[in-house]
Amino acid sequence: MCGIIGIVSTRGVADRLVDALKRLEYRGYDSAGIATIAEGRLDRRRAEGKLVNLEARLKREPLPGAVGIGHTRWATHGVPNEANAHPHFAGGVAVVHNGIIENFAELKAELVAAGAEFASQTDTEVVAQLLARLRREGRGTREAMAEMLGRIRGAFALAVIFEDEPETIIAARNGPPLAVGEGQGEMFLGSDAIALSPFTDAIRYLEDGDWAVVTRDGAEIRGANGERVERPLVRSVGKPFYVDKGNHRHFMQKEIYEQPEVVGHTLGAYIDMTTGRTRLPAGTAVDFAGVRRMAISACGTGFYAALTGRYYFERHARIACDLDVASEFRYRESPLDDVDLALFVSQSGETADTLASLRYAKAAGIGTAAVVNVQESTIAREAATAFPTLAGPEIGVASTKAFTCQLTALAALSIHAGVARGALSGEQEAELTRALSEAPRLIAEAFRLEAQIETLAHQMATYRHALFLGRGSSYPLALEGALKLKEISYIHAEGYAAGELKHGPIALIDETMPVVVIAPYDGVFEKTVSNMQEVAARGGRIILLTDEKGAAAAPVAAMETLVLPTMPDILTPIVYAVPLQMLAYHTAVHMGTDVDQPRNLAKSVTVE
Repeated sequence: MCGIIGIVSTRGVADRLVDALKRLEYRGYDSAGIATIAEGRLDRRRAEGKLVNLEARLKREPLPGAVGIGHTRWATHGVPNEANAHPHFAGGVAVVHNGIIENFAELKAELVAAGAEFASQTDTEVVAQLLARLRREGRGTREAMAEMLGRIRGAFALAVIFEDEPETIIAARNGPPLAVGEGQGEMFLGSDAIALSPFTDAIRYLEDGDWAVVTRDGAEIRGANGERVERPLVRSVGKPFYVDKGNHRHFMQKEIYEQPEVVGHTLGAYIDMTTGRTRLPAGTAVDFAGVRRMAISACGTGFYAALTGRYYFERHARIACDLDVASEFRYRESPLDDVDLALFVSQSGETADTLASLRYAKAAGIGTAAVVNVQESTIAREAATAFPTLAGPEIGVASTKAFTCQLTALAALSIHAGVARGALSGEQEAELTRALSEAPRLIAEAFRLEAQIETLAHQMATYRHALFLGRGSSYPLALEGALKLKEISYIHAEGYAAGELKHGPIALIDETMPVVVIAPYDGVFEKTVSNMQEVAARGGRIILLTDEKGAAAAPVAAMETLVLPTMPDILTPIVYAVPLQMLAYHTAVHMGTDVDQPRNLAKSVTVE
């Protein structure tokens, strides 16, 4: 959600700013722009839409300068157009911003009353206008920055350049991530390590409340109280993991096909394949023997992984689990007196509501852990333990490989916890780990369904609504399958526990309603197929995901049956996720939507 880049150099920066912004496209955006200082004068180029539009503008109107900032904007305040695109200018000040200035309306009214003329509808321009006014009143750049930070409220990452201090970028963070990169005779600023990876792997992450003065010679970082602080230098993994689409049409398709490999990597971190025993990854530590109750929280696809994790932990470890969407957990003031561990699931490790929930749990004195894909992220750094998912960078906005890696990690952790608590024997542990070790092969087998799914997608694209049904650990998959379809095809879809069909959704079913039923031949298969009969009786168009036994035992004919390999219950959420991803993908491709960057969505939701 929005991306920031800044470079302080001795040579032109425009091309490099745009290159870095391309690496931030996965975060989601609807406009982009860069600003530089050349010969003591600020100048900028902005464009609505994709970065190709900005590149075309720069080709027509090159932008010189060795110091600059850039931004990809995801609209919050004001429509997505060039006037609202960043950077914003006012009185010799240029600002880019990720986040929301909560008190912008009162500040704007004050500034307008003092004579300021606003050129945009954004909350960000308030920052530029306030800084410009403070400079006119005689404050120096650092003094003005400190006073401005004391007046704004909200979540923000900021990068500012001043026309009369042409070799400096001043940055600040309160919520959304921001990192300073160190180069040879030049310095960098970025929203994440991937943005900085072409330039450096030596990075310092700003903490909440920090602000930094960045010059070619280094960065002076100050904390919320204005005192000089040091932030550790880390070596980023962004550089070796930078990816492109390769031979695939979209990043999402590539990431679907990467799942056998990355699920295998994740399994290797949690299971010793030679002994069949689970283990905690290096650098992590949780004594599950003492955990009787867990609070689990996440957002979006991560929440559906967490919901599956609750099934795993309660079944294998006999740990009672409370589960909340993070945006509710952080506000409902849940008492945590009897909670032994709070667990948070996030791909990016920067999701604002999940981070706030983590901090709520820490403030309550609860032990914390996170299942996170980005080990350098804020959530990974602030949790007492960060369990990795080794999915690598996920560029497509709709999560695929990160989801299955989250499921894999949660499944392995639940087995480890079950052994620690005495709920599983060594023999049961070995049986479950053997089952998990089959996940990469079974995912690869699921790819054989692609031609059938692609044909089905042409029909799916003719509908405007869809239902997804499942029981047990297939219920979270129903939710996730519906989310994927609506995220990228814009078809309205809802996921339900199959037992809830008669409690409302059945009223929607007729011959224009496809119903995707996720029903492996397991202990609840007969219950689920009874719901299939109810759908068929009302003319619903059934798409059945099952195995050979399930296909043979299904009592009614389906519009389409996708037959997957037979597998143990622990594997079905991981493997059955793949055909659901492919169904959403091919439906969206057939409909001509922007698969990797669907409208209105961002990869990492770093503000509320």
